[in-house]
Amino acid sequence: MNLILYMIVAPLVMGLICFLFRRKPAAAGALALAALSAVFIFSICLFSRDTFSCSWGNIPLFAADGLGRLICLGIGFFGVVVGVYSIGYFGRWERSNIYYGFLLLTESAAMAAALADNLVLLLVAWGFMGIPLYVLINMGGGDAAAAAKKTMIVVGGSDAFMVLGAAIACLYAKDNLHPFLSAVSGTSIPFSGGAAVAAYLCFAAAAFAKAGAMPFHSWIPDCAEHAPIPVTAFLPASLDKLLGIYLLARVSLNLFVMDGRMQLILMIVGAATIVCAVMMAMVQHNMKRLLGYHAVSQVGYMVLGIGTGNPLGIAGGLFHMVNHCLYKSCLFLSAGAVEKRAGTSELDDLGGLAKVMPVSFVCCLVASLAISGIPPLNGFASKWMVYQGLIEMGKGGGCLWIVWLLAAMFGSVLTLASFIKLLNATFLGRRSEFISRIWNGITEVNPGMWAPMAVIAGLCIVFGVLAMPLPVRLFIAPAVMKPLEFIGVWSPALATWLILIGIALGLLVYRLSITSPPRECEPFIGGEDGGAGMSLSGVDFYQTIKEMGLFRAVYTGAEEKAFDIYDRGKEAVLYISGILQRLHGGVLPVYLSWCVAGLLILLFLLMR
Repeated sequence: MNLILYMIVAPLVMGLICFLFRRKPAAAGALALAALSAVFIFSICLFSRDTFSCSWGNIPLFAADGLGRLICLGIGFFGVVVGVYSIGYFGRWERSNIYYGFLLLTESAAMAAALADNLVLLLVAWGFMGIPLYVLINMGGGDAAAAAKKTMIVVGGSDAFMVLGAAIACLYAKDNLHPFLSAVSGTSIPFSGGAAVAAYLCFAAAAFAKAGAMPFHSWIPDCAEHAPIPVTAFLPASLDKLLGIYLLARVSLNLFVMDGRMQLILMIVGAATIVCAVMMAMVQHNMKRLLGYHAVSQVGYMVLGIGTGNPLGIAGGLFHMVNHCLYKSCLFLSAGAVEKRAGTSELDDLGGLAKVMPVSFVCCLVASLAISGIPPLNGFASKWMVYQGLIEMGKGGGCLWIVWLLAAMFGSVLTLASFIKLLNATFLGRRSEFISRIWNGITEVNPGMWAPMAVIAGLCIVFGVLAMPLPVRLFIAPAVMKPLEFIGVWSPALATWLILIGIALGLLVYRLSITSPPRECEPFIGGEDGGAGMSLSGVDFYQTIKEMGLFRAVYTGAEEKAFDIYDRGKEAVLYISGILQRLHGGVLPVYLSWCVAGLLILLFLLMR
């Protein structure tokens, strides 16, 4: 059997078998982990080959070019990581067989979508992923049902746009379009008419919804807050980002010929997503919801990279996609460890956990610095490439590239600010009353949970220090398939050594400067005795932003769901349906009037 089919069929079959292991969580977990490991091995084998394809007669079905192989490798890796973490997180949960079964079905559909070289197969696999997505989110219980419903409507509605886009593309191109997607067999469509623009925007809407870009982002914070942590780490944090950005890159690079208008749309969406989402993240009081908004914000960098249209920017966007999956998964897994031990993810109820959960703290610290773009970690390397792509874009004329660059850099500053808040409120700040009551019962999570976090945190360091010789050369460059010409100079290894030397010298100076024990005294601030109980709440670091003029109106609107496309759409549908209910009141003359009016409209249209 073809290697590609193994990667799709194996998790599908094993997932169905997992459903049979009722009340046998250990067996279901072991089977799922074995299947996920096998798929990861298959993805490594596929990645080590050149372009690979699978067909049925003369009809191509699947193909694996550089971009497809990169996505499959990411899906396989994060499947194994989440599988290991899930065993430690769920333990002997009685519904584990259902969870592992749908996890494997998701893996199978994701592989099929990433490798599909046929629009029909892509649509089938893409649509099927909505079913396990709904079920897995719903397994969180409580408010997870509402989050799952919202996810299904937003993502499912965007899937309908994708079907419409595929239909328009095929009708528009007619015989000139080879109906396949990969760089192996694809034929690009120029934007020479409104139909092509409409088709591209439909595909882009589906990609934005899957990845979580604005305005289709609102399902991700809700999912992050209410879904089980392993589900969040696998879907919104990694799998959906891989597939959403994959679709955007595929249609932008292979299916259509990009022009300035479409690039401008991508740049506006990317910049708005970065700034608006990170502003919302700064004022959150729930750890998982804060991470959910950051999962949205980081998508903006990927969209900006692809929107530049030059190889360096596209490579930066794809590299940031990979890096985001790493550090965001690590952050969600760290949040899961905190919630597992503390019983809550509310920042107001946490604090001081670094002493009793050192591994979780270090992993969260590394991932926080990585997502904030602190050198020499991987987040800085990919953002640096996106910045260079934006500067390269400016060489073609115009000055809007400055706006996009400032938005990207401003977003990094606010990201660092919000993670200072998270680290202080969760690990470094004073213990809350809630944590003080359960302090003696809090310990580090089991190795099955902290080992995946440690592996991912290590990769955040490796992919930053060795960015150019390892991930960029081995993974990203083959996906872009064009030479990368850097316009700046950055040596991650040299920077790492300089940073380490600086830290060592700082510690040495500190030690030499201590000639006597430090003097302790009571705080005395503003003429008042501070007292021993004085502390600075990390949760409220940026709460004053919500009270500042325009920001107050924006935050108030956001809290009332004024910018939520789901809630606004629901209100519009209910309003229109209410009008129709009042017009169709069961009175026969009214129905006859509607029939006559309809016939007159049809007659008018046919006579034109």
